[in-house]
Amino acid sequence: MEDHQVVIYLAAMAAGAAIGGAAPAAGPALEHAINPVLGALLFVTFLQVPAGELLRSLKDGRFLSATLAVNFVVVPLVVAAMFAFLPADQAVRLGVLLVLLCPCVDYVIVFSGLAGGAARRLLAATPLLLVVQMLLLPLFLFAFMGPELADIVDAGPFVEAFLVLIVVPLTLAWGLQAWGGRHPAGRKASDAATTATVPLMAATLLVVVASQVPRLGGNLTDVAAVVPFYAAFLLVMAFAGKEIARLFRLDTGAARAVIFTGATRNSLVVLPLALALPDDLAVAAVVVVTQTLVEVVGMVVYVRLVPRLVPADDEVAERT
Repeated sequence: MEDHQVVIYLAAMAAGAAIGGAAPAAGPALEHAINPVLGALLFVTFLQVPAGELLRSLKDGRFLSATLAVNFVVVPLVVAAMFAFLPADQAVRLGVLLVLLCPCVDYVIVFSGLAGGAARRLLAATPLLLVVQMLLLPLFLFAFMGPELADIVDAGPFVEAFLVLIVVPLTLAWGLQAWGGRHPAGRKASDAATTATVPLMAATLLVVVASQVPRLGGNLTDVAAVVPFYAAFLLVMAFAGKEIARLFRLDTGAARAVIFTGATRNSLVVLPLALALPDDLAVAAVVVVTQTLVEVVGMVVYVRLVPRLVPADDEVAERT
């Protein structure tokens, strides 16, 4: 499954689109499945980050600084540059902000690894990225949307998402790690859980797409209008990430990982926030899911583009 995971993810999204189109009435029930399957996915993701390695990652100063800079300085500036050109619909704009302002913490590791990026270093940084984005997202939204944001967005879903999708999975993962460090049964359970990463990622994509396709309805034009912005974001962040990596003098693997973390967004984790918005802003959730569809296709291109954008040292020597 790991060797063919990109194909599996594309197939899962295609199956989700087919299910959503054929059985739109199942949409609400599928929405209730998003948080449990996503929580399970993040649990197995965190399980691959030993607590000791996370502490060591905090000492990886240049890589961590570059990761934070590209995600929480460069990305907001890029989003600000395109914000005025987004469709005027408030729900569409809010959906774009939700998804583009939050860095991915799940399949970015997969795609970064496929392109020769420092996937383990990026994996160790994921809990910190999750915490920082949840703390900064309300501030970013307020900066873009203004005081009217308080009238339409409830802080409750943000707190719930932080607890359900970050605190609980991380606590369970570290608990299982501690058990595995003392008992063979714990190690076996841990190894078995990590083998479920690809199926859980596929299940999450299928459930998310299938639950949101029925929401398209008469909003197809508005949703289609954001696709060029998502494509442009991927293009710009490829070169912006390369410049940040050069600024922090990162090695090849770390530089490629920084490009991927700057480009991939956290659509799956912010989707529950979009789903908690009032009914008149329901299209925001579809806008978030649309970014996933564009991004997965973009990642297939990135896996081939990024190694050329940041060639290994021996490849540079051969060219010169």
